[in-house]
Amino acid sequence: MKIAIAGRKSSTANYIRYVASAGAEAIVTLNQGEIAECDALLLPGGGDINPAFFGKKNCGSRNIDTELDILQLQAFILCMKKGIPILGICKGMQIINVGLGGTILQDLPTAFLHRYESCDQYHTSRIAENSWLEALYGRELVINSAHHQAIDKAGRGLSIVQYCPLDNCPEAIAHDSLPILGVQWHPERLRENRTNLSGEKVLLYFLSLIPSCHQ
Repeated sequence: MKIAIAGRKSSTANYIRYVASAGAEAIVTLNQGEIAECDALLLPGGGDINPAFFGKKNCGSRNIDTELDILQLQAFILCMKKGIPILGICKGMQIINVGLGGTILQDLPTAFLHRYESCDQYHTSRIAENSWLEALYGRELVINSAHHQAIDKAGRGLSIVQYCPLDNCPEAIAHDSLPILGVQWHPERLRENRTNLSGEKVLLYFLSLIPSCHQ
């Protein structure tokens, strides 16, 4: 099974290892033709999205790569239209939200709870009842954060299924009818010695959405 990682090879090593840990083949590419031939799409973490793509002026966004934003949004739209399962991690979750008409809060007042401070920050989270995450982890989960932005208005068809109780920051999403998932945290580098849980559960659930996995 081939999983497209829509990013640059220089910044996706963690995601390549994550996909390989489940026995899948990681294809790092921004070529739409190559992405269309894969079984699923992973949108990785990274810098901030150009605010122009959600109709706002820059009010705190940084480390912007507009070319990458365009290619990731195109990859998302392509796979959504083809019904290819999509998982967004950190920035990737925000790409999903923007691709569906949502907006981004560009600099959280409570960013000190979430931003990268020489390493990931860990905090508790609450998970919605009957959500895909509850089936994996229950109603509470300690997660790792490395972001200063968050979903503001949710995109079309998206539901918030996890949040930080300290400030109500959205931590995970699910589409109401399509195989589209997102997490604001980083399951690909969740430290089991901090949580006693594995981030691989997210990947395995995501891979289970691929039709060929049921044949």
